[in-house]
Amino acid sequence: MVLSQTEISTRQPEDALLNANDAAWITQLKPFLTSQQKGSLAGLSFAVKDNIDVSGLPTTAACAPFAYTPTQHATVVSRLLQVGASLKGKTNLDQFACGLNGTRSPYGAVPNAFNSSYVSGGSSAGSAYVVAKQEVDFALGTDTAGSGRVPAGLNNIVGLKPSRGLVSAAGVVPAAQNVDCVSIFATTVSTAVQVLEVLAGFDEADPFSRSLVLKDSPFPESFTFGIPNQLEFFGDTWAQAGFSRAIEHMKRLGGQPVWVNYSPLAEAASMLYGSALVAWRYAAIRDFFDQHPEDVIEPVKSILRSGQSFSAADYCQAETKLMALKQTAQKMWTSIDVLLVPTAPTHYTINEMQANPIELNKNLGHYTNFVNLFDYAALSVPSEIRPDQLPFGITLVGPAGSDWQLADLGQRYHHSTGLMQGATHHPLPAPEPIAGLKPKATVQVAVVGAHLSGMPLNQQLTERKSRLIKTTQTSDCYQLFALPNSTPPKPGLLRVPSGSGRAIEVEIWEMPASAYGSFVALIPAPLGIGTLQLADGTSVQGFLCEPLALEGATNISHFGGWRAYIASLQT
Repeated sequence: MVLSQTEISTRQPEDALLNANDAAWITQLKPFLTSQQKGSLAGLSFAVKDNIDVSGLPTTAACAPFAYTPTQHATVVSRLLQVGASLKGKTNLDQFACGLNGTRSPYGAVPNAFNSSYVSGGSSAGSAYVVAKQEVDFALGTDTAGSGRVPAGLNNIVGLKPSRGLVSAAGVVPAAQNVDCVSIFATTVSTAVQVLEVLAGFDEADPFSRSLVLKDSPFPESFTFGIPNQLEFFGDTWAQAGFSRAIEHMKRLGGQPVWVNYSPLAEAASMLYGSALVAWRYAAIRDFFDQHPEDVIEPVKSILRSGQSFSAADYCQAETKLMALKQTAQKMWTSIDVLLVPTAPTHYTINEMQANPIELNKNLGHYTNFVNLFDYAALSVPSEIRPDQLPFGITLVGPAGSDWQLADLGQRYHHSTGLMQGATHHPLPAPEPIAGLKPKATVQVAVVGAHLSGMPLNQQLTERKSRLIKTTQTSDCYQLFALPNSTPPKPGLLRVPSGSGRAIEVEIWEMPASAYGSFVALIPAPLGIGTLQLADGTSVQGFLCEPLALEGATNISHFGGWRAYIASLQT
């Protein structure tokens, strides 16, 4: 790969508190580090969390004595540059990716993009901040306990946490290598999906990489979603109210809520730091920590040190218990399609977090810690802006391999909120098809009478999740008749030789193919479904009438459509 010449500007730790914006960056490139190649992400800029290697730039993991300068990019950086994305720099983080709040860094506490007194969420704090402020188009973080989701929820952006092993972690300083994931921050689901398309794929350089077959059917229009039967907001009534509104929002999207047993998920979450599983944290930087414990800040130091105290037998017991909890939790997937949780249960100020760093950090991970331990995929999307002008986000959780389906539902949810992008005044763009999903099987049906929008039988279309595509006309090969003795009143459309009929107004509705059979079964004789020719020469399925049934019917073709005829009866 040929890279452009760059001028590198690296801040020193003592400069970290110059202003809130500076605290989000550790290294910035002037100009961007770019590839000479063009590709699917050409024109987009990105940042990476500073535990991800970029050739020629120090990887600090927010610990200057630990820093090293790699000679090659992390796999994820290489793949992004190869498709034309431009790297703007490296972002601040909780030291060694240990934390969910963004204040555990000698480079400064990263502020919330909406209110600088509050935490940004971590450990991928800087990556979330620069996306929320649209200083870059997207950013990479990492997610072990929720670091790719909590900062998204607290900053009104999208946080995509892929299934474990779907995205390579080669060239990433791990926090807990067995459950680490490289995560994606963006202001829209479609951008995050574009990035995931590029990053997904097996990499033999990562011992935890795996080949996953992702589910390719769209998320169903009607679905069940799980809600924890133990909800905790730590006294934050605005967050509690926001989640109640999120439940109603999911219902409007076609969801049916189901209360699920949250106990095994909560118990697993507590094991991440409260059992021998924390040994993974210590193992990640064992050599450095054993020789330089004084260079690790609190409370990161205490967390890593706790990992030294467990025996191999302790770890075996913890893994066995975790597997038992996972089996118990597996039962909930027999009754739900997706799990809905708050991304974070509350917001904390930087001062509050620094005064009580262990307990409050734990609270922020209340709904996130179990996800990677149970091998789930997750997507955090914005839900609303609270009365105190801080964001509230929700997370959709699904089994491994459900990444595209979560993106499908997440985009539907996000784009129906009416929110702006991140901390800007830019509205959301139009939603885009989710890569990797097969197009939904649909049938276009032309309706001419009682099924028109606003007419008595239109509900037969809407209750089948059909949507109006357009209003148009048939070719001039049709005549329209008002049928006698029909309830509700109905017309009959008859195909006639070209030139002896006229164009008749119709509506084109798109219906899920799975609902088409039940719709056709409702159509009474003498009506039926056939092939209609439209004025533009295309053909669709539509209502036609048997010729013998028109005895005693009134020819109303001169009205040009059923709606105009009905209007004439009311004058």
